[in-house]
Amino acid sequence: MKPVINMFCALALLFGAVACGQKTLLDGEPLSVRMVRSEMQRHPSPATLDGIPEGKIKWNYTTGLELLSMLDVADVYGCDDVYDYVVKYYDSIVRPDGSVITYKKSNYNLDHVCPARPLFALYERTGEERYKAVLDTVFVQLQEHPRNDDGGFWHKKSYPHQMWLDGLYMGEPFYAEYAVRNYGESELFDNLKADIVGQFVAVAEHTYDPATRLYRHACDVSREMFWCDKTTGQSAHAWGRAMGWYAMAIVETLQYLGVDETTQPMVDILNHICDVLPEYASPESGMWYQVLDSPGREGNYEEATGSIMFVYAMMKGVRLGYLPADMKEESRRLYERFVERFVRENEDGTISITDCCAVAGLGGKTMRSGDFDYYISEPIIENDCKGVGPFIWASLEYERFH
Repeated sequence: MKPVINMFCALALLFGAVACGQKTLLDGEPLSVRMVRSEMQRHPSPATLDGIPEGKIKWNYTTGLELLSMLDVADVYGCDDVYDYVVKYYDSIVRPDGSVITYKKSNYNLDHVCPARPLFALYERTGEERYKAVLDTVFVQLQEHPRNDDGGFWHKKSYPHQMWLDGLYMGEPFYAEYAVRNYGESELFDNLKADIVGQFVAVAEHTYDPATRLYRHACDVSREMFWCDKTTGQSAHAWGRAMGWYAMAIVETLQYLGVDETTQPMVDILNHICDVLPEYASPESGMWYQVLDSPGREGNYEEATGSIMFVYAMMKGVRLGYLPADMKEESRRLYERFVERFVRENEDGTISITDCCAVAGLGGKTMRSGDFDYYISEPIIENDCKGVGPFIWASLEYERFH
């Protein structure tokens, strides 16, 4: 990276110390940089992100999500040490022959597609063939991935016939970037593009709840799982982070595919989501609840990861023209309210995101029911990768406005 950009990175780190009249976190150094530095201080080894024990390493979607956001900060502010931090993880998990520790293609798990995304940038910069080998393997996984009769990907092989909103983020941005980079000029591209859009349309049809105008967390197309409605196949609630994943997936996939007649259904879904969300926001903070379709219900709480996913998707959607331009000021205001509500400055100078749902899902070994009591029973933690990554991206969007 150019030395002048590295100097800017250093100046950004110092700016908070000399800013005149600093009154809020927004008045100091860029929060995107500050959050990256905070995470690097908390986790000197990137392999320990998401609470993975020291000495272990895991091909993990949450790790990949946060490291991808860090790469964007490294690019914008020219921070070479941040880039090196990301490389450290991938160099430790991608073997010289292109195989990946703890990844198994035959599991056909959409979660295992997401952590490959940073490898596009790493391969472009380094030319290391092992990185390309991983990208090719993950693309093959998607081409072989089990599907429902309508073409929708199963969330994973061990969850047959299930489509989760989460899975659209796990698979589709990678699928779109790979398709554009490798098949953008070929006759095959139109088929790949239609397949990608079809995933968004299929999951919308399976999960839409006309009573709330929201999308439920998941659907079992076979109507067999204990957690699903036997008529609709849907899970019991619209979970905030699941819809956050879905909104982000639309924005990050469209950035590769663009807007045309084929992708217009994705734009329409995104606009629908942003039209409905204000009805379910907290009137005090403007943020959203863990169980999205039950605002104000006793035990429900304002949850950070889903909230920042919505804010990020709005800000980026406005900038790229997928959402109306008159949403720009509102999306900025929501970002500021997120910082006020969820971001805390610590005594050691780091910053933290509070009130993050640690994990939520359906079925599995613990027989997760997907009812209201289940969602509010999951642990609430700080600095969950699923909130940190979108917060870094939302901060970059906010900083672009300035």
